[in-house]
Amino acid sequence: MFRADHAEPGAPATGSDRVARSGSPFFHSSLPSGVEFAADVLPQRQTVALVFRMLCGLVDEPEELTGVGEIVENALSKGTHRFSGQELADAFDRLGAQWASASGRQSMLVRVLCLPEFMLDATDLVAEMICRPTFPDDACRVAVELAQQELRQLEDEPQDLLRIIIQRLTLGPTLGRHPGGTPESLARLTPEVVRAHWRRVYHAGRLQVTAAGPIDPDKLAAHVERCFAGLGSSKREGRDPAQFEFTPARQHRHKELEQQYLALTLPGLPREHDDFAVEQVLLGVLSGGMSGRLFTEVREKQGLVYWVGAWHEQPRGKGVLHLGASTTPERSDRTYETLLRELRRVGEDLAEAETVRARDGLIAQFETEDDLTRAHAAGLGDDLFHFGRPVGREAKLDALRAVTLDRVIAYARRLPLDQLCVATLGLRAM
Repeated sequence: MFRADHAEPGAPATGSDRVARSGSPFFHSSLPSGVEFAADVLPQRQTVALVFRMLCGLVDEPEELTGVGEIVENALSKGTHRFSGQELADAFDRLGAQWASASGRQSMLVRVLCLPEFMLDATDLVAEMICRPTFPDDACRVAVELAQQELRQLEDEPQDLLRIIIQRLTLGPTLGRHPGGTPESLARLTPEVVRAHWRRVYHAGRLQVTAAGPIDPDKLAAHVERCFAGLGSSKREGRDPAQFEFTPARQHRHKELEQQYLALTLPGLPREHDDFAVEQVLLGVLSGGMSGRLFTEVREKQGLVYWVGAWHEQPRGKGVLHLGASTTPERSDRTYETLLRELRRVGEDLAEAETVRARDGLIAQFETEDDLTRAHAAGLGDDLFHFGRPVGREAKLDALRAVTLDRVIAYARRLPLDQLCVATLGLRAM
């Protein structure tokens, strides 16, 4: 069994730590296999949520094989040493377990939701999929063909095309690559290339497992250790900060469209920054539903756009602010200037009522949808990814509650509006 000692909330995780917070203890352990495990014990819940995160992404893919990570993720469940793809799906169904996988720029995720009595069996099935896939030739070929189809379909999805352009401008030539690959790289992804990539990067030392629900964390940790022991190297890898420097740039892609699509980015805050909650409230002021400034000022009052929004993303150790809109070619310059004006104006005339609305909306989201069992497991997984330790909902709620009007104004005034990446798609270059 893996003993968990008591530690102060927020203390660095070394060995095994159990952090008591609001009566719901966090369990955090580095297992002998190299797997990092954390649990949020919720005794009154009726379900268990599990998240298995493999810390591998674009930085682990040779440029000429871009997209191989997504192919591995898509083909993991198509056959293992014990099961065919259909047999594996049937085994999950017999447990009544809901599961899904996804891959991104820095990690691959498998999420599971099941009844407590099936938690260990569900873990066995995920381990079978991650540790013993066979990557059948036909399944790999189908995964590549589907990826090629998705690339072709992108030409009919202007917002997705624009996202690819702005990500490349913002995140650079490595992290900014399209995870779905290119026609040239996908053509190189043979079944053996797929298997070789899995062997190279799917290691226990890259795996983070988080759980939430009515669980015995010691028992589950011991089971996770048995399941994943021997999966490649135990060396902790895949935890370095994202490597890119924000360099202002512009790019236009001409495309015969009735609408003009506009995206801009600027440096934001990493998840662990003390003012991250302030940035969340700022975005709520700008784009928090139909009361947000971008909707009311840019769309409703001026009628400039069909769609407008603001959001942020956090590659590990970094932060990026995004603004986007779709308009007409004739109104694109005015739309761009208005977006920048609204960013500046938050630091000039933000009202207390707006701040409270945005802050309370975020708190309400935490108290409702973010209180679901699966959200607890996902949030704990994000904590390990960004902080390297459990942080929990209460600490994040406390940070939001501490956001004041003056802090949002001060942050808005510090926004580096001279460091923009701008991408446009449509008839008119800006």
